[in-house]
Amino acid sequence: MGALSHIRVLDLSRVLAGPWCAQNLADLGADVIKVERPVVGDDTRHWGPPFVKDANGKETEESAYFICINRNKRSITVDIAKPEGQELIRQLAAESDVVIENYKVGDLAKYGLDYESLKKVKPDLIYCSITGFGQTGPFANRPGYDFIVQGMGGFMSVTGEADGVKGASPQKAGVAIADIFTGMYASTAILAAVIHRDHTGEGQYIDMALLDTQIAVMANVSSAYLTSEKVPRRIGNASVTIVPYQTFPTSDGWMIVAAGNDGQYRHFVMAGEEGHLADNPRYATNPLRVQHRDELVPLLEAMTRKKTKKEWISLLEKVNVPCGPINNFKEVFENEQVIARGVEINVPHPTVGNMKLVASPMRLSKTPTEVRMAPPTLGQHTQEILHERLKLDDQAIEALRTKGII
Repeated sequence: MGALSHIRVLDLSRVLAGPWCAQNLADLGADVIKVERPVVGDDTRHWGPPFVKDANGKETEESAYFICINRNKRSITVDIAKPEGQELIRQLAAESDVVIENYKVGDLAKYGLDYESLKKVKPDLIYCSITGFGQTGPFANRPGYDFIVQGMGGFMSVTGEADGVKGASPQKAGVAIADIFTGMYASTAILAAVIHRDHTGEGQYIDMALLDTQIAVMANVSSAYLTSEKVPRRIGNASVTIVPYQTFPTSDGWMIVAAGNDGQYRHFVMAGEEGHLADNPRYATNPLRVQHRDELVPLLEAMTRKKTKKEWISLLEKVNVPCGPINNFKEVFENEQVIARGVEINVPHPTVGNMKLVASPMRLSKTPTEVRMAPPTLGQHTQEILHERLKLDDQAIEALRTKGII
């Protein structure tokens, strides 16, 4: 039994931030019902290729994007634009603990599915809204997209090669970090609200914004600006204060070297059979290496290109120089540590057969996470949920289906 096995979640969210939040709760044991549009479903069902292949190598309709954020959920299809659909959602909310939604500000009020409406049927309801800019402020009604928020929130201003370097430009992250972090913060906020409700009997409203989150997770960068009023700049993969502390090319890929002191620097260049770089007084101390970065780094890059990534990692680990490879994803999932930790998991799926997923990183000794269900097919559990939760019989369910409500 998961730690949240007593919690029921109604997930009205789509795409990434909301579903990521709901999946965290589901991994911890919560019973999550994912509400999707009839026929179409969540937008991410169609975001591909790639689509998962079945045992015969034929592509299914299950997109890689959708399956990474929707395990351990049950899918029901409901048309909330129709009054009968709205009533179904109200009834489901009335016996849920948490509602998660990421509609534009005010949209669900038109259907009587906003917090003020639903708390009338469930006074202790915890209701979490996730939007680009929050429920207040001059940007509240703007649609929020992760890419745009990465730019507005400062992340891209400090990510990418420094001005003057070949290829210099602001860069987004390789994954939608504003969405992911907002989903993580939303999970934490919901758990706090659950504890508060358990102590006081009070529900509450949670207002999550991608922009707020993006600025918050800039951490020391945001703090550095507020402290000094100096605008941080892009510096690529290098450190402002330590040399060498950056990526280096090898003969077959890239690695990271983080030589934090003079001894580690010496071991690094000695391993590369370039001891003269340690003996040169211009590079003897870290402040001098920082001062002469532009002339030293090309010499180090010429050295690292002479060996493979694997050879360098082996050499540097032996002499205790902090280092690591920059792996592609084939290398990630073939890594012995990743294998030992069971990061790749396999779960049965009704159309795919065997589906590969990434395990939850939350490791609890008493209430471990588990994958109870593969990501659902569209509307897979509609009949089951309406029977179980709302006590509707087959005739009533078929009538809803005939009307296009489900």
